[in-house]
Amino acid sequence: MTTVSTREPIDVEEIRADFPILDQEVHGQPLVYLDNAASSQRPERVIEALSRYYRRDHANVHRGAHALSVRATDAYEAARTTVAEHIGADDASELVFVRGTTEAINLVAGAWGGASVGEGDEILLTKMEHHSNLVPWQLLAERTGARLRFVDVQPEGAGLVMEDYERLLSERTRLVAVTHVSNTMGAVNPVAEIADRAHDAGALCLVDGAQAVPHMPVDVEEIGCDFYAFSGHKMCGPTGIGGLWVRGDLLEQMPPWQGGGEMINRVELESSTWAEVPQKFEAGTPNIGGAVALAEAVRYLEEVGMDRIRRHEDELTSYAMERLDEFPEVTVYGPREERAAVLSFAYGDIHPHDLATILDRTGVAIRAGHHCNQPLMDELGVTATARASFALYNTRDEVDALIEGLDFAADVFGGAGG
Repeated sequence: MTTVSTREPIDVEEIRADFPILDQEVHGQPLVYLDNAASSQRPERVIEALSRYYRRDHANVHRGAHALSVRATDAYEAARTTVAEHIGADDASELVFVRGTTEAINLVAGAWGGASVGEGDEILLTKMEHHSNLVPWQLLAERTGARLRFVDVQPEGAGLVMEDYERLLSERTRLVAVTHVSNTMGAVNPVAEIADRAHDAGALCLVDGAQAVPHMPVDVEEIGCDFYAFSGHKMCGPTGIGGLWVRGDLLEQMPPWQGGGEMINRVELESSTWAEVPQKFEAGTPNIGGAVALAEAVRYLEEVGMDRIRRHEDELTSYAMERLDEFPEVTVYGPREERAAVLSFAYGDIHPHDLATILDRTGVAIRAGHHCNQPLMDELGVTATARASFALYNTRDEVDALIEGLDFAADVFGGAGG
């Protein structure tokens, strides 16, 4: 694949040819994969990069003097630079490799939070957070006596109630944590504005970028946050690898989170000193192959062009919303404009799990459930939704297949009710 102008539309068929998993049938029907918010698929070159590393270059990193260890170390650190540059980081040493967004946020809660949050302090979250950006702060609050406070969501999840930041931020606030893009509502939050408000109050800002980095250009320096977390498996990379970007001076100040090999400088019987960042936060043998393959995924996405991906997915999402509007029984949650490629919806009185099962019989893969957003489901007054989510390789024909599947589901259940 060659890099093209950001103004040119994506050649979806060319892109689809890069993803071997898409060329198959499910239950005798062509696969229509619309579960990308849970996990995207991988292009052949990412699969090959992982395989090539294990076939030719694998050894442990940083401490070996032999050729394979040097090659593995070079590949691992080159991957760090590639991934850091992708999110606009000026210094690759500010990027810690982790298993994914969940581990990244737990690292911040454990290392920074354990040293910086105490009784009576406040952590400001929102009611649309994924459990991964909620439960670690609950655990921290239980350990320290800190208090959690919450920014509300607009009706039907259309966005955050931004006025709540002015009302809730105080001298007690130590951290503001917010999702960049809601994994359920598709709402794109104004994270730069939120980071500014946090800093004006003397607090730090953490952004959960799991649903943003795969779908749009991200620049952590422009956002101005202090922590930014994301996962590789949602951005055409492998599972078990992701990134945590931390502002450099802050990363230096944070105590280690886990102890063991790789993160030490010298160990004595009763005390130790730590390695330089980011190794200080990468205890044990890292996921070297995963990092190498994630870097290849980044190169692939950049060759397609993040602006082009965003534009393609925006057009696809708008078309899907138009088609869903044809069904009076369908309720689509989230904003009508300024949203990412995630559509959560209810279809009359058909339970989302039943709907997903029926759609699967037609080859259409969607997600059904609470999407690790149970407090948000409570706000919406539902226990679950159906969710279709798009990626760079999805097409209008696949949206039409989803719509045909909804018609089939109505036939199966004798109408959607309402």
